[in-house]
Amino acid sequence: MPVFRYSAVDGQGRAQTGMIEAASDVGARQLVRDRGLLPTAVALATERARTDLSKGIVLFKRGVSSKTLAAVTRQLSTLIGSDIRIEEALRIVAAQTEGQPIGTVLTDVRSAILEGRSFAVALGRHPKVFPEFYRASIAAGEQSGKLSQVLAHLTEFVGNQEKARRKVQLALLYPALLAGVSAMMIALMMVYVVPDIVKVFVSRGAELPFLTRALIALSAFVQTFGIWVLVALALAAVAANRWLAIPDNALRFARFRMTTPPFRGFTRHLNAARFAGSLATLVRSDVPLVEALQASAAVTPNRFARERALRVAQRVREGVSLRGAMAEAETFPPLLIAIVASGEQSGKLGLGLERAAQDLEQELDSLVQAIVALVEPGVLLVMGGVVLLMVLAILLPIVNLNNLAGL
Repeated sequence: MPVFRYSAVDGQGRAQTGMIEAASDVGARQLVRDRGLLPTAVALATERARTDLSKGIVLFKRGVSSKTLAAVTRQLSTLIGSDIRIEEALRIVAAQTEGQPIGTVLTDVRSAILEGRSFAVALGRHPKVFPEFYRASIAAGEQSGKLSQVLAHLTEFVGNQEKARRKVQLALLYPALLAGVSAMMIALMMVYVVPDIVKVFVSRGAELPFLTRALIALSAFVQTFGIWVLVALALAAVAANRWLAIPDNALRFARFRMTTPPFRGFTRHLNAARFAGSLATLVRSDVPLVEALQASAAVTPNRFARERALRVAQRVREGVSLRGAMAEAETFPPLLIAIVASGEQSGKLGLGLERAAQDLEQELDSLVQAIVALVEPGVLLVMGGVVLLMVLAILLPIVNLNNLAGL
């Protein structure tokens, strides 16, 4: 059944837009009226409109969060696990989320399935809403006939990722606020406080110490070129973003982070934890190993590690053991490789990968806590040192003036 995009106004005259499923534009207008709205325009949704919808959902404040995605996945898992057809499950969940961005997306996904597309392909119409790993996992679940189990494991995986992300954000929030406020206060002192103090010293004709002269020069630089420095930093950020948009450059930067201290340890643990967690989810769902490896590679954040993971999948397809392929990649921690070897020998690869993912996540949490524990006092020391230097630069001339007055 086709999907129509409509514009309408409600009883208070407020504009409303959305997408609705109907047999024709006449039926779509009637369904819009049934919702208590007056349709002003109804048109068949195009592929571009769907793409624009997906981008808008991500870019603006009503975006689909990982929490929402996990809730929708959990509902779909429950419904499909109860032998309800996919299109009917999507209709029920879309009805429960009517008025929300995810509800409109699910309606479009259902329309694509009714047109004959698979669930994974239908999700691919909204790549900004459903991540690559999510779609790859759904595709593997469809091929293996284990879609409900894959959805259940996806619910857990997406929820855990959201918890980990929020934990890191909350841990770094205080140091970031402290650094931002301190930098702002220092900049304001450079622009408004230091120049007035300099006028007093100059009027007295006192010889200024080196620290004070340096502070005066820095204050003059900030007043004259501060705005241009900010513009240059913004342009540099844009240029770096465009440079990283080139695949070869992004691969070089990813390799640098994977192989260069002090980034190497954290980056390897992060990517190994994501890879092992997703692979355990798929293997537990009885997804074929090669397909599970390809899907797990998609969730690996680092591009260099992702290519190595895809190479592991290719080597396993060629007949190499998983342990051997992962050892050849020279990307994964020895702990993960050892647990994989044990799991292959015992025939309990899924449980072994799950245990390895838990161990890696614990190590990653400990590493994050250590980094945060170092960042907070580091910011305090740096900002405190800068403020101390500024105070000394202001006090030293005052002390010299008092000494001269005493003579």
